[in-house]
Amino acid sequence: MIWLAIPAIAAAAYYCLVMIAAARWRPARVAATAHSLPPLSILKPIHGRDPGFYEAILSHATQDYPEFEILFGVNTPDDAALPDLVRLQGEFPGVRIEIVTVATTAPNAKVGVLAELARRARHAVLLVNDSDIVVEPGYLRAVTAPLEDPGVGMVTCLYRAGAESWASRFEALGIATEFAPSVLVARLLGVAEFALGSTMVFRAAVLERIGGFAAIANYLADDYQLGRHIAQLGYRIEFAPVVVETHLGGGTWTEAWRHQLRWSRTIRVSRPSGYCGYVVTHATLWGLVALGAQQWWAGVLALAVRVLAGVWVGAGKVLRDFWLIPLRDLFGFAVWAAGIFGSTVQWRDRQLKLRPDGRILDEAHGGGAKTT
Repeated sequence: MIWLAIPAIAAAAYYCLVMIAAARWRPARVAATAHSLPPLSILKPIHGRDPGFYEAILSHATQDYPEFEILFGVNTPDDAALPDLVRLQGEFPGVRIEIVTVATTAPNAKVGVLAELARRARHAVLLVNDSDIVVEPGYLRAVTAPLEDPGVGMVTCLYRAGAESWASRFEALGIATEFAPSVLVARLLGVAEFALGSTMVFRAAVLERIGGFAAIANYLADDYQLGRHIAQLGYRIEFAPVVVETHLGGGTWTEAWRHQLRWSRTIRVSRPSGYCGYVVTHATLWGLVALGAQQWWAGVLALAVRVLAGVWVGAGKVLRDFWLIPLRDLFGFAVWAAGIFGSTVQWRDRQLKLRPDGRILDEAHGGGAKTT
């Protein structure tokens, strides 16, 4: 039965690599005095009102940055977020804030909105991030600084999550102790062609070179595809020295399952080999298998290193829930296993079917744009 210890040893080795990657991770830092602080257009596609939404957009409007504008795009004129957007306009008359209603024919409606916002943007540097992202003071300076290097084509950053319900706490724990470690290890091993939707900063000229947002309008994983297309031009993708935050609210277990399954299936069709490789990361499962085979040393090693790595990467943000890491891992394995099969995902209020190459199979709807 000693062969049943091998997966546990492999999982322990992976999480040792996670701790090495976390210790060596040093995001690009550029001295503020050398930074040119180019004028910036922030493009924010909006669909509904997420928990903590106003706090999220407020954190952008209050940034200390010489010149920037914020362009919000919604799909319908009755979007639930519109009162908050109008309120922000009224409270910050000194910041150019534009609200655009876009009915798009793009299979990925978010990308269709981004295409219209990019067309209206006044500045040569663009920033795209998710609608519920909360940023800290100095964020705009930090994420634009690496672009001073002409070899950098995009800047992105890690994120963490706040939560209220038990289901959301499980999701947040997974982001901190499973997702973030996988990103760090990927970069340590030289896999750096991806970006995260929490922040994507790039030059408008580079976007034009890949064919604009139209080049990724058929894909669900728009952040991954945007990073991949820019990397294929020969540019590097750098991580900024900041971590942003999203808020998962008080989601239910059904919502958590749908979110996780969507991410899982999206990763599978975007990077099939990488998805298969995730099997080794399920240290709790393999630790329990080893314990069941009476390979105590391997089982205890896998479980101990897994929890230690989770606390190491998650820092103070996971101390409250670190004891849930093994349970979260088993939930994560169930999601991973379910993600192997099927091609349908729930995205907001739409049910989408994915092609094997990650493109969306879905009926499109009519177009146009209106500004407020």
